[in-house]
Amino acid sequence: MKIINTKDTNFKNEFEEILGRGKVDIKGVSGIVQKIIDEIIEDGDSAICNHIERFDKWSPKDVNDLFIDVALMEQAYNNLEPKLKASLHLAYDRIEKYHQKQLPKSWLDFEENGTILGQKVTPVDRAGLYIPGGKAAYPSSLLMNAIPALVAGVKEIVVCTPTPNNEPNELLLAACHLCGVTTVIKVGGASAIAMMAYGTKSLKKVDVITGPGNIFVATAKKLVFGEVNIDMIAGPSEIGILADSNAKANYLAIDLLSQAEHDEMASSILITTDENLAYKTSDEVERYLKILSRNEIARKSIDERGCIIIATSMDEAIDLMNEIAPEHLEVITQNPFELLPKIKHAGAIFLGENTPEPIGDYVAGPNHTLPTGGTAKFYSPLNVENFMKKSSIISFSKKAIQEVGFECALLADTEGLTAHAESVRVRLR
Repeated sequence: MKIINTKDTNFKNEFEEILGRGKVDIKGVSGIVQKIIDEIIEDGDSAICNHIERFDKWSPKDVNDLFIDVALMEQAYNNLEPKLKASLHLAYDRIEKYHQKQLPKSWLDFEENGTILGQKVTPVDRAGLYIPGGKAAYPSSLLMNAIPALVAGVKEIVVCTPTPNNEPNELLLAACHLCGVTTVIKVGGASAIAMMAYGTKSLKKVDVITGPGNIFVATAKKLVFGEVNIDMIAGPSEIGILADSNAKANYLAIDLLSQAEHDEMASSILITTDENLAYKTSDEVERYLKILSRNEIARKSIDERGCIIIATSMDEAIDLMNEIAPEHLEVITQNPFELLPKIKHAGAIFLGENTPEPIGDYVAGPNHTLPTGGTAKFYSPLNVENFMKKSSIISFSKKAIQEVGFECALLADTEGLTAHAESVRVRLR
């Protein structure tokens, strides 16, 4: 792996490249994606079928061929090997338990003068989940997107997932059955986002779209935002690791590779105060690369977007990592909880050597749909509130409007809104 030192004369330029890792050429593909969206707005299901022929290498007989029969989902679930089924249930239960704790509450506040103020929290009616299925299928992403929607109280959940060669992933179908999802559509990419955002004759539009995807999916989500809500615009997966001399090089190496094997564009960054550990970890990465099933993908990711930084102190290491704001952050130090107050920006924080990032991907409980490319500075992980919205509650008594109505009308006058002002004053007379 590439190793740089904060003392290097060229470190600032090298670090700027790391900070720019999340830049994807959305502008470069936006024209293509907009054309796909426009075709679906214009031609609906017909355009969807044409896109599947073009991108997924199979030809739907008709629009009904896009929808997966619920009986096939139940069959896939029943056919699961018992240990795998138990693992799926373990993940479901832990994810549900965690997200139950996120539920926001409606509330009312009563003032002495008769004013009632509050907040009403309600779920959206329909949620659209995008589950990737190109280079690999991700049943875990189905759980992570469907469960918070179910906890929020969403009544209708739609799943879109690409099925190259018309071959749905059996474990994904089993996960859909476990989550009670009944509408699963074999369409991916920008086409899926547009179908959910605008609707067609076969599918009613949704209110919110969540889930990760490639640059075409991310661009489509950005373009349809406003027509529907979205969770975030996520890029390639990434991991950052803070490590001191107590860390084990083989742990660090395989954890870095756990993200590199996702995608050639994934980034894996280790910052350590121990120079010797940096070089040992690099050697371990080379050793592991030879035995990975997706070694070509991981190799390209590590060579082009992987990096080990040697820092002069842990405070410097933390400052650098806060600038990076990684999707996943592992803290593998002697006392990781002591560093937690200093960590400001990360999608998910994994503390201690026995908490590898994949634990969070599958069974820990917190959501694995996380902000990438430095957007952890202002985005949060996917959560229950992504599937809910809040309405303000306001009720004034006669006494209450008498107490504050003059000031309200005066402010309206100042803004030149005479109807606003009179709307209040007519109640003061």
